[in-house]
Amino acid sequence: MTPWRNLLCFVYLGFSVLGAILPSIANFSFVKEYGPGFDLIRFIELANINPAARSLSIDLLLGAGAITVWIVSESRRLKMKNLWIVIVGTFLVAFAFAAPLFLFLRERRLIELEKEGFFKAITETD
Repeated sequence: MTPWRNLLCFVYLGFSVLGAILPSIANFSFVKEYGPGFDLIRFIELANINPAARSLSIDLLLGAGAITVWIVSESRRLKMKNLWIVIVGTFLVAFAFAAPLFLFLRERRLIELEKEGFFKAITETD
């Protein structure tokens, strides 16, 4: 394993932690302001309240949809375990948490496969 790949794992993990914390802070603020619980319908209304918000919502929806399809495909190709953590994390925490978490897990899997002798041609170019 090269130092670069190890650093990359920590970068992905850092993004995942931030992706859990920052959206959660915003969600707690939403509940505090519009509570007493998490009103999903109101949340969606506010996420589409003006063209800028609607643009960001559509961008996230389409981007997250495409990446989720890739996550499932890539995890099957690499025979990754525990994909359910990423999928559940997408809905219970945030996509900003789950996507970097997947990238962290994927990189760890590639390191594992490299140690086993697989993907040698791919990793030689790193």
